[in-house]
Amino acid sequence: MRASDAERERVAEVLREAVAEGRLQMEEFEQRLDATYKARTHSELEPLVRDLPAPGGVVAPVGQGGSPARTGSTVVDWAARVGGPATSTGAFAFWGGFRRKGTWTVARKFTAFAMWGGGEIDLREARFEDREVVVRCFTIMGGMQVTVPPELDVEVRGIGIMGGFGDRASGEGIPSPGSPRVRITGFALMGGVDVERKRTKAEKERERERARQLKKGSGED
Repeated sequence: MRASDAERERVAEVLREAVAEGRLQMEEFEQRLDATYKARTHSELEPLVRDLPAPGGVVAPVGQGGSPARTGSTVVDWAARVGGPATSTGAFAFWGGFRRKGTWTVARKFTAFAMWGGGEIDLREARFEDREVVVRCFTIMGGMQVTVPPELDVEVRGIGIMGGFGDRASGEGIPSPGSPRVRITGFALMGGVDVERKRTKAEKERERERARQLKKGSGED
């Protein structure tokens, strides 16, 4: 079975805890972490944590398909990211494309439409006008990609008609305290909408650096 981004992040969390506790040398940690982010299936993930305990000293539980069970989530200061006027209430693409990415502020009701074109909606660094947000995605013979962070509370209720409304977010990740609730709805007619959880490259690098600092602070070479 193919592994999701959220499952890779759960494995990475076990590895970070292990290096902080001195169970892994930094070289081995970096090798396993690289292998984690490159893994495509559960069978590739399972050996990376089979010999390690989950945070708290308990042997890492293995979920269905060999993926580690959920062990925790990153704390996000959602209070600082909720409130303020929306910088965008919608997006439109016709024979072209659109992108909403970075530190933009999502409106309470955000509507995106793509016909014979495509669009990207990235919520990983976004702010939110309110704690309850609805993102409506409509595409006709086009495509749309929605990317959310593992800590965001997300519900996907889209419909595909001769197309697909992919949900790789619901049931994945662990919403952190205070997270706004984002409902992603809409339909794809002879096209596709895909919703997935994924960390930014900058976040992955910060986590590697944090693990290095923890290892250095433990006094081990």
